[in-house]
Amino acid sequence: MPVPVPRQRGVPLAETHRGSAGASATSTGGSSTGGSSTGGSSTGGSSTASTVGGSSAGGDLTLLVIEDDPAGTFTVPELLDAAGTRVRIRSARNLTEAERLLTDDVHCILVDLALPSAAGQDALGPLKHVLRLAPRHAVLALTTSGDAERAAEAVRVGAQDHLFRDELDGRLLSRAVRYAVERKRADAAQVKLAESRLRAQENARLERGLLPTPLLQGSDLRFAARYRPGRSRALLGGDFYDTVRTPDGTVHAMIGDVCGHGPDEAALGVELRIAWRALTFAGLCGDELLSTMQQVLEHERESEEIFATLCTVDIAPDGRRAGLYLAGHPAPLIARQGRAAHLLPYEDGGPALGLLPRARWPRRQVELGGAWSLMMYTDGLIEGRQGPDTKQRLGQDGMVEMINRQLAAGLEGESLLEAAVSEVRDLNGGELTDDVAVLLLSRNGTPRR
Repeated sequence: MPVPVPRQRGVPLAETHRGSAGASATSTGGSSTGGSSTGGSSTGGSSTASTVGGSSAGGDLTLLVIEDDPAGTFTVPELLDAAGTRVRIRSARNLTEAERLLTDDVHCILVDLALPSAAGQDALGPLKHVLRLAPRHAVLALTTSGDAERAAEAVRVGAQDHLFRDELDGRLLSRAVRYAVERKRADAAQVKLAESRLRAQENARLERGLLPTPLLQGSDLRFAARYRPGRSRALLGGDFYDTVRTPDGTVHAMIGDVCGHGPDEAALGVELRIAWRALTFAGLCGDELLSTMQQVLEHERESEEIFATLCTVDIAPDGRRAGLYLAGHPAPLIARQGRAAHLLPYEDGGPALGLLPRARWPRRQVELGGAWSLMMYTDGLIEGRQGPDTKQRLGQDGMVEMINRQLAAGLEGESLLEAAVSEVRDLNGGELTDDVAVLLLSRNGTPRR
């Protein structure tokens, strides 16, 4: 036969002071006597507050009982189970008193389903009110064994479990409280995980939307690109690139790198790319375009230490020549049919954007020829190590040698870029820490009709 929980004294535990575990408190005219509080009280004495829904120091738990039994069902200030966990008990006669006693050190709430409902509320109105009031707390429903249907409905609307008053004893109550708190904690962790996954999916969609779509309709050039951000679990870094064809038939290509590779640098890179596309379609080019880009950078950057390197080319409509501008950026690599790939001249480049207020960037004329491939890249491709057992950087010379070896193996387009990025990562002995962007424009020498 179950042992009933002793009846609760008239004064709520939250208004009493207790001594150490196992000591009893005596109520006199609504006030209590005894030692200082050990933390179960919300008024008087210090409290051992914990995160809402978590366990307090030492594994102790606090239960807030809201019941409509005038005689009271719970009279002991705490329970001690076989595992040594103490369950401190507070009681409230109605929802208004419960709100006052619902402090941060409460871990579980036991709601009597016999509480009177407000006008227009259903029979579970008080329980639903508690669930709204304490969304991060574990909640138990208390009813009689003859009301099993309403007990099951209470769990369906959000309670962690239900208890029958006529079957209740101290051991069952303490175990139910511990299980309810753990279930609530597991539910909260599952919700946080789902929210984290949803945010990751939304961020991925946003970052994919910010990556460029080349506008080359009407051009006989082939386009390929590879992008690998240095940030873990990110799709976008501080590197940026774009390619467009203007109405006069000129193909404009650009690649750049904002110093750093965090989310702020990624956002600035997107702003610079969009500014470049808008300015290019507006007819700006060369030194005028780069000066305007520098103004955009200076207005959008967080500090004066932020700068960006940039490489732009404008390829003539016949595809046989191009203009090259370098702003502190590595020179592109060109591969012509029947000849080894090599770097374009870079001696006359200008400074990176954001370093000098009135900088100038000279234009270099480049003869491309009939069939060629032009590869533009960021320094993430050349700053990895030459091998896992050395600290020496790959550098531009090492990159040129690697590309020539892959060209000799018959690779081109997407396959060439994929092989290049994969080999650089393998040589480094693991993932690259910097962002990597590579862009390849190719012409086979046969003009489009």
